[in-house]
Amino acid sequence: MKPHIGIFGRRNNGKSSLINAITGQETAIVADYAGTTTDPVKKSMEIFGIGPVVLIDTAGIDDDGEVGSKRVEKSLDIIKSIDLAIIVTNNYQWGEAEGLLCQRLQEFATPYLIVNSKSDLLTHTTTQLNGQPVYNISAHTGEGLQELTAAMVKAMPPSAYMSHSILEGIIREGDTIVMVTPIDSEAPEGRLILPQVQLIRDALDNNAIAIVLKEDKLASYLANHPTPALVITDSQMFGEVSAIVPENIPLTSFSILLAKHKGAFTEYLSGTPQIDNLRDGDHILVLESCTHQSSCEDIGRVKIPRWLQKHTGKQLQFTFVSGLQPLPDLHNFAMVIQCGGCMITQKQLINRLQPAIKQNIPITNYGMLIAYMNGIFERAVAPLRAL
Repeated sequence: MKPHIGIFGRRNNGKSSLINAITGQETAIVADYAGTTTDPVKKSMEIFGIGPVVLIDTAGIDDDGEVGSKRVEKSLDIIKSIDLAIIVTNNYQWGEAEGLLCQRLQEFATPYLIVNSKSDLLTHTTTQLNGQPVYNISAHTGEGLQELTAAMVKAMPPSAYMSHSILEGIIREGDTIVMVTPIDSEAPEGRLILPQVQLIRDALDNNAIAIVLKEDKLASYLANHPTPALVITDSQMFGEVSAIVPENIPLTSFSILLAKHKGAFTEYLSGTPQIDNLRDGDHILVLESCTHQSSCEDIGRVKIPRWLQKHTGKQLQFTFVSGLQPLPDLHNFAMVIQCGGCMITQKQLINRLQPAIKQNIPITNYGMLIAYMNGIFERAVAPLRAL
């Protein structure tokens, strides 16, 4: 969930030296010959003014040959998952490779900074390149790093690190929120899943009262305590929980709240009902934001395919993509189903869904899909529609 910063440039331009200077560590391998970095290298660090970030050192954008071309494409593919780019030049060299890089950055609305990381080796410096400011840095002496850091803070989109409240506008100070958190075989050993932790913290940040219980304690709690302002459930329990929670109590799920928080909510609203138009043999793409071992109760790989085929009465074909792995050609897919996205940034999630949105392929989210199949779609999204 940390903002990602990609370091790009030609081979031997000083990308690895720059990332080492920024981190103050030997994070990336540095050598006098070109092509030292062959695959993206990631390093987490803290930048004052932004917070935790991930720096990504990439292979040279001018690499050649069959293998080199694959390295270049892999470097450019990183643009889909970053919030800010740094383009490293050597002696202000600028050409076709940099132009293609900037074009890709503009396609994904990704801001960038231009850096010369070897200013101590130059007899003259300039402050403009390609119509943009140039930050002259010496990765060797550290000169200019403070100015670059300030520029990074200024250029980083606030949405990448200043996360607004998930429950903002839904609850008020003093409200009681009941969170239904089943502990089944998919629950991580000894802890809660991230969305549950996020919502507990968010309730406390809003000075609300968070009541956390398992599904078998819900009816007893509602019968013996004041009416809560909201019930949030694990989406898998929608059928059971909606039967227990009276209609006058707002009900939604962790996944649906994340759908609103992460973006693409409007597209989810219109895309979810399209499951009723699925036909035999249709291909469905399921996007998981994390990589994990699948079990017999896996929500994305087992339960949703089974429930969806039962709901539609159709034989459907499912393809699963984990983490930030490349997407297949989308032309053959009738629908895309995205998980809550708790493990990726907002920009990563939106960029992941944009190809489907541009091709008018219906998209939905785990929670919204499950609510629809349980006949409570409008009830589950009602607390969020007006926001």
